Amino acid sequence: MTDKFIGAIDQGTTGTRFMVFDHDGQVVAKKYKKHEQIYPQAGWVEHDAEEIWENTKEVIKGALDDAGLDASQLDAIGITNQRETTIVWDAETGEPVHNALVWQDKRTTPRVEELEAEDKVEWIRGKTGLEADSYFSATKTEWILDNADEIGVDRSEAEDLRDRAENGELMMGTIDCWLIYNLTGNHITDVSNASRTMLFNIHDLEWDHELLEEFNVPREMVPEVRPNSDEEFYGTTDKDGFLGEEVPVSGSLGDQQAALFGETCFDEGDAKNTYGTGSFYLMNTGTEAVESENGLLTTVGFQLSDGEVHYALEGSIFMAGAAIEWLTDVELIDDPSQTADMARSVEDTDGVYMVPAFTGLGAPHWDGRARGTMVGLTRETRKEHIVRATLEGLSYRTRDLAEAMEADSGVETNSLRVDGGAVKNNFLCQLQADIIQTEIVRPKVQETTALGAAYAAGLAVDYWESTNELRSNWAVDKRFSPQMDSNQADKMYDKWSDAVDRSLDWAHEDEE
Repeated sequence: MTDKFIGAIDQGTTGTRFMVFDHDGQVVAKKYKKHEQIYPQAGWVEHDAEEIWENTKEVIKGALDDAGLDASQLDAIGITNQRETTIVWDAETGEPVHNALVWQDKRTTPRVEELEAEDKVEWIRGKTGLEADSYFSATKTEWILDNADEIGVDRSEAEDLRDRAENGELMMGTIDCWLIYNLTGNHITDVSNASRTMLFNIHDLEWDHELLEEFNVPREMVPEVRPNSDEEFYGTTDKDGFLGEEVPVSGSLGDQQAALFGETCFDEGDAKNTYGTGSFYLMNTGTEAVESENGLLTTVGFQLSDGEVHYALEGSIFMAGAAIEWLTDVELIDDPSQTADMARSVEDTDGVYMVPAFTGLGAPHWDGRARGTMVGLTRETRKEHIVRATLEGLSYRTRDLAEAMEADSGVETNSLRVDGGAVKNNFLCQLQADIIQTEIVRPKVQETTALGAAYAAGLAVDYWESTNELRSNWAVDKRFSPQMDSNQADKMYDKWSDAVDRSLDWAHEDEE
């Protein structure tokens, strides 16, 4: 195994990374590149799908070159990706008809409100496990087909996009599907990403014809759905392509399911929280799809080649690392690494609460019109208080999810595994432990999203024999135990609920 490795494409909201792992799950090569964030108007977020593909090729080649590796040394490639972000492209040319609509995009909120007015929310949740929200791919696909002007096409001569879709001339997919298509030529997605489209029945494990009809998405344009770790592969790279080798593409998971897998949360009750652009708390519920009564999502966790599906409960925080970036944007800090020292420099927030609802609130509130809110400001408020309040806000949001998770699952979480860039911040990890009143465990390998994709791909080609072998690779970097008195934590959290109430439904009046 010394000269053979597994590669993982980690295509995220702000950039694309390629990582190469050895048999011990250690990183031997990596390369990263950012892509442009496109904001056509308030609440709209787009990506250039072709830029993402070009960047993907660049980081794969760059990582291999930097480490002195050859593509022939890759036994397989896995993919993990920003979920829900949606692309529609021409089946013949492979060219997108419009920029990708990003998971953060809120342009279809009025469509979601139509679904609410028609009492279709429970109907959708029963099939998909999802809350009706613009977050997911269904309304994004619908919007593209209804509104997009094809890039570089004379609309006076072009057929209607819907007609073209029904004729099989257009394909839709999430980012994993787009990368699989460009790597292998095949129109395939994995079951975890399919479960995030709001078009897929997670109980029947197939595209739902009633949902396709509701959102007017032709069956001809949706991809084939395969397991997350697939012994039959999604395909191989082209020997005459940019890698010059036929490398199996055999694993794919949406980023949060990949982190669950990379944290080796293989058993019922195992839970993790990932801090990226957003923050996502998932608990493995085993082979049962647990219906949430507390605003969480029921989603596919992972499916291996043996066909057995593990489900998960999920809570979504739309702004986590992005909230820290906002502090930089408004020049309260120069660099995210400053947040810990600045937060420690004051005893508390001096009564300031920050609700990071810049693009609405996800679970358990699900208010697309909520907006970022600061309350409790006085003349004595300093930027250090605001920085600390932002970190506390992320921890309060995590407690929102932890309490909903325990209520739905009946399982008390005594230990929570965390990963992602923000967990390098010891202050934030300790703050989570104090506010949630739960042990926080940080692994040595914190790029668990990419590692999960590598594990899925490697299992499919027998690079690793079983999930039991993967458990032995997982190791603890640091544990954070609660140090705050539980009564004080409860008191602070009660006040947080008041701050959240003030953030709700804020954008609604602006649009009237």
